[in-house]
Amino acid sequence: MELINYFDSIWLDYSAFVFFVLIWVGYSYFAKKMAKRIHCLASVLDLHRVSWMERMMLRENRIGDAALLANLERNVNFMASTTVIIVAAILTALSSSSDWHLLKQVSTEFNQYKLGLILFIMVYAFFCFTWSLRQYGFGSVLVGASPMPDQEEFNARQRKEYAYSTGKILDQAGHAFNYGLRAYYFAMASLAWFIHPLLFIISTSIVVTILYRREFTSKALKLLVMDADILEGKIK
Repeated sequence: MELINYFDSIWLDYSAFVFFVLIWVGYSYFAKKMAKRIHCLASVLDLHRVSWMERMMLRENRIGDAALLANLERNVNFMASTTVIIVAAILTALSSSSDWHLLKQVSTEFNQYKLGLILFIMVYAFFCFTWSLRQYGFGSVLVGASPMPDQEEFNARQRKEYAYSTGKILDQAGHAFNYGLRAYYFAMASLAWFIHPLLFIISTSIVVTILYRREFTSKALKLLVMDADILEGKIK
């Protein structure tokens, strides 16, 4: 009987893990496709970044723009540094987990697998944050190299294309940062696996619901859409 219960528990753990992976990958694919069809935080912020760069091209003094970019880079750098600390903590826990059992009475080896999952998520988040940081650096270079308003050798079409490309670089940096934050959300869900696989499934479902509501139906999104419509002249 104990052996049967053990294998039932193992298969439940495996099922919860597969559910977690499918939800994470599936939601990422869903969000990317839906962003091309309807308004979401990512698509609306893309419009605002391009608009920002278009207005930046009209200013002679761009100290404010540089300060805004520096603030964005500080936020990403903070998350990247925090992720390194978390990775170090997980590695410490893995090296000293030979005789501990968390809330659920399963093998120590299986608990190490659970810690390994969180470690993988944090490493993935670190790569996302550092790539975001590099792309913000690229954007800073483009802002510094952007033509001044009094440079007549650049026509209006060239200025618009330059602003669009620079805005897209910043948009890619924002996407990478968003992927890193999303990894943190799913890492929070994976903590429930230490308690029970069913709770792991429930927490994963809750996390993906929160992500969907914030990215596609939040009040912040509605205000950003309204502001984008004002900038485009749809609302007067």
